[in-house]
Amino acid sequence: MRGVPRFVDDHNYADSFGFQWQCYERTQLDGASKIESEVSFGRKTGFTPQQLQGKLVLDVGCGMGRFADVATRWGARVVGVDLSAAAEVAARNLAGRDFRAFQADVFNLPFAVETFDCIYSIGVLHHTPDCEAAVKVLAQYLRPGGSLAVWLYSGYNKWYRFSDLYRKITHRMSPTLLHKCLRVIVPPLYALNRGLRSIPVIGKPLAGLLHHLFPVSRNRNAEWRLLDTFDWYSPKYQSKHTYEQVFRWFESCGLENVRVLEVPIAVCGRKPVQTSTASS
Repeated sequence: MRGVPRFVDDHNYADSFGFQWQCYERTQLDGASKIESEVSFGRKTGFTPQQLQGKLVLDVGCGMGRFADVATRWGARVVGVDLSAAAEVAARNLAGRDFRAFQADVFNLPFAVETFDCIYSIGVLHHTPDCEAAVKVLAQYLRPGGSLAVWLYSGYNKWYRFSDLYRKITHRMSPTLLHKCLRVIVPPLYALNRGLRSIPVIGKPLAGLLHHLFPVSRNRNAEWRLLDTFDWYSPKYQSKHTYEQVFRWFESCGLENVRVLEVPIAVCGRKPVQTSTASS
């Protein structure tokens, strides 16, 4: 449909992301004057252009293609999968690149095992019903010697608590209604936060309390700020994790050289190279 192979039903628990990326289809793409996504990609995966050059890479939860854009610019051949209709947006944004988009479920991917040289998932797997199972299923699609990198929401941050409380209601709202509400709410909360921070001595603690009680994105770009806030409040599932958890998941899949990356909670590991032994 519309140039994208579909392996899931039209509507599912990720519908809000399809709406989100239709609204903000190019907001997070890098341009001539910004490389924010490229910097974020490197910090959250640990990959370098040299590592990805000529490699077959799987982007799990590709959204509108923000990070696939970086990977293809670095010379990778990228396959992007997304449970939502965002896969259509990615296909449009990366038309002409070495990129293919699929609408598919991470728990039932339409690929043979040991297909990809590298796999990454940035800010996605914590939005599935079972983040641990989602991480573990990916290792089978790595070729021997291939690398898996994931970035998940941190379980160490306390400011998530109120947003999780509000999300019990907001995730039940239609994406259109939630988006309209946030367009009204986010600008004054952001302005108030900035105003409080300018007050000597007590300003920053008050701003921190406001952000804790009514969390909204503090990105300097107004469009990006609304996008990020919608992204927090719209998903049905949203789990938080620790390094200890993710390390156990990676090691249970047999991955080695598991390491912490620059941004919590970002972890990378490598599938061992299989060595053949001569039969006696």
